[in-house]
Amino acid sequence: MKHRFCCIFIITLLTWSILFSTSVLAEDSGSVHHYASALMEAESGTLLDGRDSDVRLPVGSLTKLMTVYLTAEAVETGRFTLDTELSAPPSAQEQSGAVIWLVSGEQMSVQDLLKGVIIGNANDAAVTLALQIAGSVSEFVGEMNAAAFSLGMKNTRFTDCTGRSDENISTAHEIALLCRALLDYEWLTPIFTTWREFLRDGKTELVSENTLTRTYEGILGLKAGHGDASGYTLAAAAERNGMRCITVILGCDDESERFTYGKKLLAHGFSDFYVTTPSFSTEFLRPVTVAHGMSQSVNIRTDALLSIAAPLGAELTSIVVLPEYTEAPVRIGQQLGIVGIYCDDCLLYEVPLCADEEIPRRNFRNSFAVLLENLFK
Repeated sequence: MKHRFCCIFIITLLTWSILFSTSVLAEDSGSVHHYASALMEAESGTLLDGRDSDVRLPVGSLTKLMTVYLTAEAVETGRFTLDTELSAPPSAQEQSGAVIWLVSGEQMSVQDLLKGVIIGNANDAAVTLALQIAGSVSEFVGEMNAAAFSLGMKNTRFTDCTGRSDENISTAHEIALLCRALLDYEWLTPIFTTWREFLRDGKTELVSENTLTRTYEGILGLKAGHGDASGYTLAAAAERNGMRCITVILGCDDESERFTYGKKLLAHGFSDFYVTTPSFSTEFLRPVTVAHGMSQSVNIRTDALLSIAAPLGAELTSIVVLPEYTEAPVRIGQQLGIVGIYCDDCLLYEVPLCADEEIPRRNFRNSFAVLLENLFK
């Protein structure tokens, strides 16, 4: 039932975003530039806007965001600390492209390796983290794909930890889901928002490709990249007035336009939406009659209402649906009805209404006991 509810929630949110969001991308319909994009509100995971957001494309170096995610999990679970010194494997020295020139056996802290991956896009740092976490790159890739599945990234496939392979495939929407998970690790934010950094006592300079870290108000990171197959990419998050938005651009064919589109999408999120937790009157949560039960009715409770992003000025309403009666036995937590949350005529999501107590079924023995008890009152 929980899985069904999650599926309904995702489908209705996607439907609502299509019906009610005014796409800022329509203005660019005559643009010669091509790209896929997504705009997500981070707290609820609501997809607010986008273009071809569920089209599978090569993601290039944005693959490293999953490498960072698994590293962050290893730190959170106590496997490493940020100060833990890791030894670079021989394969790190064999990496080409963006590197921090690790040599086999060189010791570097987890924090500095993360800086190398996030700021410097370093392939050798990514390989070092992968091998230390999983023992081999192939095992680490397996963990990457398992983590992607658990985050709801069903159209994503990783084949390496660096993104150099053209077979690292995802969608703008699903990379936004990964970014949303990364934002939970607030200790990563200082690294994600650093444009320029130095390692090895100033001997190695790192410069981030994500220039939004220098100028964008409320920036929270995350990463920019480019490649022959992936084009110019961007995954960026920002916070203003307590609202966090994530934008992802994939397959852009112009280096600077990805930032222009990304900023336009973020502005759209901050200016045209707000985050709210819908409410409804509990007076409609009447007890439900129980047929053939030890009690004549069962009390009802609701799961916690989820926060959502809604268009400014939109009116949210709720409809409670409960049956006239239910048959005993009734289990605690058994779903008996729903609360539907609507924006105008569009269903945003449903909240289960569940039994708050257990009601056994009446049989001959306990019916006779109840009869005797009533006779001698």
